[in-house]
Amino acid sequence: MEGASKRHGWRSPSGSGASRTRRSFTVPRREFAPAYIRSYEQGKLAQQAEAARSLLRSCTVCPRRCGVDRWNNQVGVCRTGRWSRVSSAFPHLGEEDCLRGWRGSGTIFFTGCNLGCIFCQNYEISQLSQGREADSRQLAATMLGLQAAGCHNINLVTPSHVVPQILEALLLAVPAGLRLPLVYNSGGYDSVETLRLMDGVVDIYMPDFKLWNPESCAKYLRAEDYAEVARRVIKAMHEQVGELRVDEDGLAVRGVLVRHLVMPGRLADTRSILGWLAGELSPNTFLNLMDQYRPAHKAETDPQFSEIGRPLLSSEFRQAVACAEAAGLWRLDGR
Repeated sequence: MEGASKRHGWRSPSGSGASRTRRSFTVPRREFAPAYIRSYEQGKLAQQAEAARSLLRSCTVCPRRCGVDRWNNQVGVCRTGRWSRVSSAFPHLGEEDCLRGWRGSGTIFFTGCNLGCIFCQNYEISQLSQGREADSRQLAATMLGLQAAGCHNINLVTPSHVVPQILEALLLAVPAGLRLPLVYNSGGYDSVETLRLMDGVVDIYMPDFKLWNPESCAKYLRAEDYAEVARRVIKAMHEQVGELRVDEDGLAVRGVLVRHLVMPGRLADTRSILGWLAGELSPNTFLNLMDQYRPAHKAETDPQFSEIGRPLLSSEFRQAVACAEAAGLWRLDGR
């Protein structure tokens, strides 16, 4: 498809990565197959699904380790029992260019979340659990429906607490013909042990790295250990799939893509996160530096969060971009 890569988000390299080319990170589409196909054929996927299911009986699926019996529909922090709950599923044209392409990213928005972000723009879904229950057959059918609609990938949004349910659904979807890259789109607050059950299953990891300071994490995310966990998690993701690679059309097929939402007055967190990504992960890390913060949920209404109760200034975002360049990060989402 002539010119497709230019339309789908490849920004000209800059800074310390100027000598690198897009070709270094390109995988011909004919050479790509989703990781879960081999795992299914080898019987590994069934073993991983069974191991994940066992975590539900005294739940340790995520770092909260609530210990509730989700197998029998008890709920903990994530407010999700035996089956996943889905808010919506559709071809999403608002994701990163390398995911949305020209037919959309096949997003499945799971309800519930193991974080409690006071600025969440989707809190009705994440914290009020608006959505419908979906058992493994229904979830598999949703994946196959998105593939039939022409989506470029299956994008699992907020999956950290429903890994067992996702693996169960894949056991049904793969023999039924699922062949799209699988995107694990998380808030970055995952269990490393649970992520090991996704090794050889996930093609593209897309974690957020929200904040660095433990006090900020406790106040704004309701998880003081968030940054510590996110560092371990993102390293584990990188060890599984490496730097982001794309096909000839600039569409992501395998690797890590990190999102960071720049927040008002939190430039120190941004600087620390970007420095860590470049120094501890790789300067070739694909980064979506996001400028769309706006006060929502409690950040909009509660005076104790007044310091983030305003939109991001354009000058703050320019400083964040400068921080990325100073750190040596050069693969930035083209938008």
